[in-house]
Amino acid sequence: MIPAREARDRAHWEAVDEATELLREGAYEQALTQLRDVIKSDAHNPYAYYFTGVGLWELARLEPARDAFRAAVAISPGYVGARASLSAVLHALGDHNGALREGESALRIAPESPDALYAVGQASLALGDRDAASHYLERFLRTKPEYEVGVEVAETLELLRQGGATPE
Repeated sequence: MIPAREARDRAHWEAVDEATELLREGAYEQALTQLRDVIKSDAHNPYAYYFTGVGLWELARLEPARDAFRAAVAISPGYVGARASLSAVLHALGDHNGALREGESALRIAPESPDALYAVGQASLALGDRDAASHYLERFLRTKPEYEVGVEVAETLELLRQGGATPE
């Protein structure tokens, strides 16, 4: 027998399945419409809010994306992906202290989360804490990220080692 929590989680995932496919295809507006319908039918589906945030992020609608990620975290405080995404959008909006706080919260839940390590590294860099930025970005590189972001982070670390200007 499936525990109630696991069954609810499965139902939440199934409810957003079609919308996530639309997101992968780049059909963001269509995905957002479907996700809005999912939220109307179940306002406690953290994945619907999370993927709404993803779609809004892709459309460069950062404030609404932030609000969607916050809603996902409010419903499911242990949702590491939502916390790391909230950190990223806060960073993009210039709230580096908020980004650091959310990224650190994600790391308390999942200490090796690549997204959270990257988020904390970027927030630390923006706040001028070169030692912390180096620490988290080096840990991020050890997770073997995608090539492009790995190159970007390696270049940032090299600049930090050379004492160059903060690469923001």
